[in-house]
Amino acid sequence: MLEKYYPYEYARNVFAIDYKKLYAQGFRGLIFDIDNTLVHHGEPSTERVDKLFLYLKKIGFKTILLTNNDENRVQLFIKNIDTDYICDADKPSPEAYLKALEKLGLPKEQTVSLGDQMFIDIVGANCVGIPTILVHYVKAPGEIWLGFKRYIEMAVMLVYRLRPKYTHRLGNIIKRGKRK
Repeated sequence: MLEKYYPYEYARNVFAIDYKKLYAQGFRGLIFDIDNTLVHHGEPSTERVDKLFLYLKKIGFKTILLTNNDENRVQLFIKNIDTDYICDADKPSPEAYLKALEKLGLPKEQTVSLGDQMFIDIVGANCVGIPTILVHYVKAPGEIWLGFKRYIEMAVMLVYRLRPKYTHRLGNIIKRGKRK
């Protein structure tokens, strides 16, 4: 019953993923959420995120941003990033993910979706059969209240971690070491 909420993998952030290993496994496309996945909600991209997208392109990945935000938000974010995007996506609608696959020109088996919300990003991609990586949400300094859904997500993640057949389905792609 909870399986539709389970990611294939969990990472502390988008920088903790070994993208070269993903590429070596045959993945060629990455679908990213923006807010609280790449940057804190509403913020522009950072130099570190900009460098990540350059690195992904250098490896050979095609990328696309899939967001429920409007065009103005996306334009603020992609100022220094060369990537395709879909705004006003109505996630977790499966149609949004199918449209992202179409724009990437890739099958779901060669694509990974990354996001911070289990009930939106992970469920939407899982419904289409796209492998998923749940990243820990980006918090603002001093932020205390997480929102009711975050506490439910924590409970589901506890059950997820107790069911090893659902964890690490993408192999050893998480970089271990110091937090940044």
